[in-house]
Amino acid sequence: MSATETTNQTTTNEAFNSLFVQELARQIRAQDSYGFYRNWADELVIKPYIVSKEAKRKISVEGDVDPVTKGRILSFYRAIAARIEQETGLLSQVVIDLSHEGFGWVLVFSGRLLLVARTLRDAQRFGFDSLEKLTAEADKLVEKAIDLAQRYPEVGKL
Repeated sequence: MSATETTNQTTTNEAFNSLFVQELARQIRAQDSYGFYRNWADELVIKPYIVSKEAKRKISVEGDVDPVTKGRILSFYRAIAARIEQETGLLSQVVIDLSHEGFGWVLVFSGRLLLVARTLRDAQRFGFDSLEKLTAEADKLVEKAIDLAQRYPEVGKL
């Protein structure tokens, strides 16, 4: 095993042990009413979120967004909301407005405070190049939201 492979394996293990990835797996399992993912390892549950650039190019944006992809998007942002709740103690909710063409937006709010506002484009291709990019994007969104919640606590509690 080369030094590069060892480094990649270490960062991947750190990413799987991140609080966000654990919360994302928890959110996916929470939506699994039949217990299909109950015995799956977190790596397998999270795998659909990792989509290479080549695989994204192969996904057509012509048709409607399938329900599985909508569920993945919702679980991702619910995990972000849950992480915000864990860090701030403020109840956070997620609203997604997504057209059948794959365009729309996501809002994560607490009280009257808007914590995350993201535009979605080509939702059919929702995913990340690597687990590290997934955790980096999620951590960035969570950190910005926590900063907002701490700056305006009175608005978040209403």
